[in-house]
Amino acid sequence: MTGPKQKDGGSKSPDDDGAKGERIAKRMARAGVCSRRDAERLIAEGRVKLNGKVLESPAMNVSEFDKIEVDGIRVGKKEPTRLWRYHKPRGLVTSHRDESGRATVFEHLPENLPRVVSVGRLDLNSEGLLLLTNNGELARHLELPSTAWTRKYRVRAFGEMTPDKIETLKKGVRVEGIQYGPIEVALEREQGDNVWISMILTEGKNREIRKVLEFLGLTVNRLIRTSYGPFHLGKLLEGEAEEIGRKAISESLGGKFL
Repeated sequence: MTGPKQKDGGSKSPDDDGAKGERIAKRMARAGVCSRRDAERLIAEGRVKLNGKVLESPAMNVSEFDKIEVDGIRVGKKEPTRLWRYHKPRGLVTSHRDESGRATVFEHLPENLPRVVSVGRLDLNSEGLLLLTNNGELARHLELPSTAWTRKYRVRAFGEMTPDKIETLKKGVRVEGIQYGPIEVALEREQGDNVWISMILTEGKNREIRKVLEFLGLTVNRLIRTSYGPFHLGKLLEGEAEEIGRKAISESLGGKFL
């Protein structure tokens, strides 16, 4: 039996007046459709139906009995939280849909994976470790700077990396009005006119490494993420995905999402 209905067809939640339910964006995230923020965007674009009617606002609560559809596909029930390591190749966009028609990560995942969302992104020409999960709430949590998980990269760049430039990055730089936090940098080796360096950062703003190095006169021509928090790329081959065990998730997150 469903709870009392609101005018758009959803059930009220404990946040409103005591009936059972939860925000529709949270339900979509928990079912692995997308993050809460993306759920709100999908609703605004008219791509979400609730009990057969196009939803006009994310300010709606649903119960387990409500029927939710995204682009005509029914959203399933909540699933136990799962997490995967994926080796993203270059040339793929980290998006479920690309307006320019470019190939996406989600079109090239192994067939045995359920519907998943990514934890953050790697741009078109970047490669390496990308975490995937069926829990949009978990994805959002791991993306937040407050989670303080470091991201480690190996970078090949054209140009010279001097001690002064390394010190500048360690202090943090401001580029085009955006303040980038301190980045740990170590020079690995020189290779002709290129240098290989390792970089460790916490925030991971959009194209951060490319922008700060360009500011210092270097041009990135290869960017590989080797770790995200406690999880490492290891020997995972390009295009491969490997599920992370529940014990490892629990140890890393304190059981919060399990």
